[in-house]
Amino acid sequence: MNSTIDTQKVSKSRIPIERIFAAILTGLLGFLYYEILAGLVYDWDTDPNYSHGFLVPFMSAYFLWERWEQLTTLAIRPNGWGIPLLGFGVLMLVIGSVGAELFTQRMSLIVVLSSLVLLILGKEILLHLSLPIGFLVFMIPLPSIVVNTIAFPLQIFAAQTAAFCLFNLGIPVLREGNLITLATSTLEVAEACSGLRSLMALLALGSVYGYFSQRLMWKRWTLVIISIPIAILANAFRVTGTGVLANYWGPEAAEGFYHTFEGWLVFVVAFVLLLACGTLISRVGRPANA
Repeated sequence: MNSTIDTQKVSKSRIPIERIFAAILTGLLGFLYYEILAGLVYDWDTDPNYSHGFLVPFMSAYFLWERWEQLTTLAIRPNGWGIPLLGFGVLMLVIGSVGAELFTQRMSLIVVLSSLVLLILGKEILLHLSLPIGFLVFMIPLPSIVVNTIAFPLQIFAAQTAAFCLFNLGIPVLREGNLITLATSTLEVAEACSGLRSLMALLALGSVYGYFSQRLMWKRWTLVIISIPIAILANAFRVTGTGVLANYWGPEAAEGFYHTFEGWLVFVVAFVLLLACGTLISRVGRPANA
């Protein structure tokens, strides 16, 4: 009887200590990453390519909440492999700070979070938290060298596709690189028109939609992969639409409100196509009479 009471006292006394430890750990992370997180928020607010970053932490929090009841049933088994992983994450932070490389600094946050979960809670819990933690990648802007490497081929592809479509619509067109020359004006497929913005946003949406609409992992990944060509093609047709507007109503019609509205409209169409692909994928492997 006394041993039972003593055990209950010990378990109760551990709760405040664990909470204090969690608070101290959160405070240390906040101290280390305050400026980095502030810079992230600034980029979300000023860079249209990553305005979806505001939604990513909320979705990640939802994934965590959805798993919370299951997580409470898992045994806590601290894993020593979290120590070298933590060291690697801190090293990323130091190297990124010394080299002024924001992407490395920001990615270190995800590595550090993963290492702390592994070190304190264990491998099994880390596996269950892989989606909430991994989804945070979508909130981190790509490094400039990657953006430049990806954006230019996307610009050329969009210009080529637009020129092909405009020609087949009977509109005289001449393409030189990322420049599209019409009878009345010349359009430049700039980096902002490369489709990188819609590609990153649709990838994030495709991941969320795949998670909610599919049960099998390969179907979820298929939806994520399909979202890439959908976003690229949608942007190419958006450039085509801009060319049509510029040809018939002048270059002013392809700028300002109409240009922005066209971008949103095409993105909605791309998402509808993604929904349609998800519906088709859901039927794969399902009995005909189901």
